[in-house]
Amino acid sequence: MSIFNENSKVIIIGDRDGIPGPAMEGCVKTTPAEIVFSATECFV
Repeated sequence: MSIFNENSKVIIIGDRDGIPGPAMEGCVKTTPAEIVFSATECFV
């Protein structure tokens, strides 16, 4: 069972020194959710 369904919309904000956006995006792509925004930022 997934917490995401076909009506889910996901915003991904990754961290340069932590988990980058594309890594999280790869995980979410295995679900029926729609990724509406994905980025990797540097939080200082």
